[in-house]
Amino acid sequence: MKQDKKSEKSRAAILEASLELFSSQGYRGTSIREIAEAAGVSTGNVYHHFPDKETIFQTVLGQYWNAIESPDFPFNKALASGVFPDNLEELAVAARESVRVWRRHVALIYVDVVELSGSHIRKFYSEMASRFERFIVTHGDAVSGEIRPGVPVATAVMLASRVFLQYFAVEILFGVPQQFGKDSDRVMGEIAEILRHGMLKEHGIASVAPPALVRARR
Repeated sequence: MKQDKKSEKSRAAILEASLELFSSQGYRGTSIREIAEAAGVSTGNVYHHFPDKETIFQTVLGQYWNAIESPDFPFNKALASGVFPDNLEELAVAARESVRVWRRHVALIYVDVVELSGSHIRKFYSEMASRFERFIVTHGDAVSGEIRPGVPVATAVMLASRVFLQYFAVEILFGVPQQFGKDSDRVMGEIAEILRHGMLKEHGIASVAPPALVRARR
């Protein structure tokens, strides 16, 4: 195996081992020695690729930030392929898939908040609005859809994303399948209807029919 390929393989193994360890036992509970053992390399090899544990954690968390920017990220694909807010149920399904696929990386966000005061995620979340705005500009009418006048599109999309992604983070990471006291598919349908129509009674407007269940691939 050529040296550059061997080096690339060992770096990937280090990052995979780090992701597994950080997400399962935390930042402070993980040592460079444990990372090296799990990756099947020497501690010297770890330091050859990364100067310290902090850099490894930043790199692994950065994988998730890059994924969120990608058009292949499940939530982004659903948002771009439908007409918002008609596609809220599809966004809920995509949010579940996003958290399922990137579960270990999502766990790192909680590790950062609890152990490191959110020092690594602060900048990411502070720039979230501008990223959504760029996404909306790129995808135009597919995102703005039938939003009523006066409602900022970016705010509406960000609200939906936060609600759905956070819901499934609790379900998948914390193991709480019925946090609203009922089946999650039904809850997603109810939340979609509330996001579309609000929760205040409007005079002269017929009541909304009960939401259809969201059937997602588990």
